[in-house]
Amino acid sequence: MIYNCPVETTLKMIGGKYKALILWHLIDSTLRFGELRKLIPHATSKMLTQQLRELEEDNLISRTVYPVVPPKVEYSLTDLGRSIRPILLAMYDWGSDYLRKNGQEVNCSMHLKS
Repeated sequence: MIYNCPVETTLKMIGGKYKALILWHLIDSTLRFGELRKLIPHATSKMLTQQLRELEEDNLISRTVYPVVPPKVEYSLTDLGRSIRPILLAMYDWGSDYLRKNGQEVNCSMHLKS
């Protein structure tokens, strides 16, 4: 019997250390690797590259390479990636409430997007 758990599937796709942050920053933007590095400063280049590849393999983001020198690569959400927006917003709201209830301030690179 094949075991297909919806929550496990979702976590597999967006549960990497920086995947949710990458998706969040791409909600309304197309960004280059360097821009993502600035927005997610704790991610090493190697880890960010790995997470981007996994998101691309899962069809959540698309990678566009332009034939210029130096190489220009842009990342954006696919239709499937855009469909994750309500989940990311719910995670943001839940985490914000949790922090406030525990006397902490929301202070991260994820700014609420309307």
